[in-house]
Amino acid sequence: MTALSAASARRNAPVLTASELARLREKARFVRLETIRLIEIAKVGHYSSVFSAAEIFAALYYDVMSLRHGEPDWPDRDRFLMGKGHAAVGLFPILAEYRYISKETLDGYTRLGNPLGDHPDMRKVPGVDFSSGSIGHALSAGAGMALGGKLSGREFSVFVMLGDGEMQEGQVWEAATFAAHHKLSRLVAIVDRNGFQLDGAVDDVMGIEPLADKWRAFGWETHEVDGHNLPELTALLRQVKEDTERQTPVCIVARTLKGKGVSYMETEPGWHLGYLDPADAERAIAEIKNREI
Repeated sequence: MTALSAASARRNAPVLTASELARLREKARFVRLETIRLIEIAKVGHYSSVFSAAEIFAALYYDVMSLRHGEPDWPDRDRFLMGKGHAAVGLFPILAEYRYISKETLDGYTRLGNPLGDHPDMRKVPGVDFSSGSIGHALSAGAGMALGGKLSGREFSVFVMLGDGEMQEGQVWEAATFAAHHKLSRLVAIVDRNGFQLDGAVDDVMGIEPLADKWRAFGWETHEVDGHNLPELTALLRQVKEDTERQTPVCIVARTLKGKGVSYMETEPGWHLGYLDPADAERAIAEIKNREI
């Protein structure tokens, strides 16, 4: 899909109402605040990797995906897989809101015997569709789920969130080839293009651009979007999910800012993994509560 036709598709997608936008912004804020609270329990965690994806989490779980509260194993649910499994601390509060895990389990994050760890485990945590953290595998698993749904006549969608550093993994591109070949039109890859990975700037470690053109060359319908612009992001995701005529998988390159929402994290890549002392935590919480993204 060309940039012009992609923009046209977004214009024709349902527009967020003012109340829907306010709700999604509040949910993105909730993800950020809960991430700070839970990492305070663990004493170390991945703040900035969650913050770049907070609007993506909000749009998917509170608007786009077909899910049922209290039924994590509903056969026709949409699936969600995380290549960047280190951002799971931002997902767990959402699973608690969906009643897939208890509030007590959430509040015991990373404690001895608790199923919630730094990465998601599908064997232990209801609502987690794939155990991730070993970068590069999620798209392959998502393609398998999408193919299984297609062969069984089910109409669920499969969303896979990938880190941009993950684009350096060969298995991602094998899965991309497989998905295009099998016309897995209900498979949606979302690349969190925040520009940084553990070892530094993605394009310094190993350049991945022109990223959108690469996905198109692999046979995927490809869009680029501001990953923090909820009206634009949600409209695009709605359009992608509701398109029943498409014959190809979809990739959305979401341009984001690592640490988005906390100014001193937005300018310091070292917050990929860390811990906030009380003064910094207080400053971060105040900024998240008072800043409109």
